[in-house]
Amino acid sequence: MTAFWRDRNVFVTGGTGLLGAWTVEELLARGAHVVCLLRDETPQGRFWTAGLRDRATVVPGALEDHDSLLRALNEYEIETVLHLGAQTIVGTANRSPRATFEANVRGTWNLLEACRAIATVRRVVVASSDKAYGDQPKLPYEEDAPLQGRHPYDVSKSCADLIALSYWHSFRLPVCVTRCGNLYGGGDLNWNRIVPGTIRSVVRGERPVIRSDGTFVRDYFYVQDAVAAYLHLAQCMDDPALHGEAFNFSNETQVTVLELTRRILQVMGSTLQPDVRNEAKNEIKRQFLSAKKARERLGWEPRWSLDDGLAATVQWYRAHLAAT
Repeated sequence: MTAFWRDRNVFVTGGTGLLGAWTVEELLARGAHVVCLLRDETPQGRFWTAGLRDRATVVPGALEDHDSLLRALNEYEIETVLHLGAQTIVGTANRSPRATFEANVRGTWNLLEACRAIATVRRVVVASSDKAYGDQPKLPYEEDAPLQGRHPYDVSKSCADLIALSYWHSFRLPVCVTRCGNLYGGGDLNWNRIVPGTIRSVVRGERPVIRSDGTFVRDYFYVQDAVAAYLHLAQCMDDPALHGEAFNFSNETQVTVLELTRRILQVMGSTLQPDVRNEAKNEIKRQFLSAKKARERLGWEPRWSLDDGLAATVQWYRAHLAAT
């Protein structure tokens, strides 16, 4: 399937983020012409340190700027759009809901409006989240569950998800939506997230901090599995029967935050004890996904176990932190 991407023009939002940088790298390796929307210069990120900034075409701009999006899609004759860009931090959303809604909600409809206007666009994959489901009585979440976010970040993802699907139902824009659990992997420099934060604390000989009470249950999905899932879905979208569908992607391994922290400590050979602060607000207690639909409709399977993904992630951060 690698040949599928050769010489294809792909527009990636959020290319400097965790998922985005790994996706851009994989697309370039498969021979695609990658165009990235770039809002900020952050030279310490993987997009720069892995040399992706010099290999992809960069368009300065933001999701809030419809004209920049329209120009980029038109000028570079974009065929595939991977909308990975968003404000992704729950705490930031709680502090700055307006900015989060601007980026995640208005940014999504701006991009979809631009896609609707450009005839070359043949497939659009929009990154939603398990947070779009909100708090549900039935677990694991399946794709037909209602989208009922309540807190700012969750609501922004519920809205963007619904908007994306409305562009299929109303305008037949070829859109699919992805909903993943908590992504982790090398290159995430948001140190307040549990995986990179724990690893950095252990490298520094400090107790890792858990903001919640440690009992919150989540999916943790390795970034390279997510990249493979996104690209596989985009390839499958040559089948119009998939348009307007949402797909959960997960390795279907649910763990508490405390258990995840202890697994990282074990991988790192550390005897440090977590500092459990029970300070988290506006977060859902239990969230995890069923990936049955993706397995049956797309023939997709994850390749990385949680322990293997954590081992690879620890290795990446040890090298990164030693070099900085």
